[in-house]
Amino acid sequence: MQDIFERARKIHTVIFDVDGVLTDGSLYLTDGGEEIKAFNSHDGHGLKMLKACGVKVALITGRQSRCVDLKAKDWGVATVYQGAKSKLPAFEALLKELEIEASACAYMGDDLIDLPVMLRCGLAITVPAAPALVKKHAHYVTRLEGGRGAVREVCEMIMHAQDTLDMHLATYLK
Repeated sequence: MQDIFERARKIHTVIFDVDGVLTDGSLYLTDGGEEIKAFNSHDGHGLKMLKACGVKVALITGRQSRCVDLKAKDWGVATVYQGAKSKLPAFEALLKELEIEASACAYMGDDLIDLPVMLRCGLAITVPAAPALVKKHAHYVTRLEGGRGAVREVCEMIMHAQDTLDMHLATYLK
């Protein structure tokens, strides 16, 4: 765990996949073909907490969905790449856009499409339901499942490693 904290201390930007990370991976379709996703409110608040502590947050997802744009706006996440069938080019564009090094980024993904980014970033994170190959290349596997608090777990772990968690939590006790 010490290695994870050392890596987490150096993180300036955390990039999240959506399906399977911010959601449980289920895709609901209406009869009209509209895609519906369920997001966990604790995860969303974790993103806001992380941002409040000065860490940038971004999303890279292989799918295209209006609800992702709506949730990103609600969370205050301005950097969103949707429809990224290959995530590495989106990651490289993000690095250029934010003018940061890959080693200063954490990436949380849950499937094979996420591996190219996970292999380049400073802190690679996945969820328990990820395929074995993804877990093998992750620095950290969350205790909680995607869409069930895994993102909040990661946000708080990074904040703890950067000594900002207690200070931020104290703001709720005033």
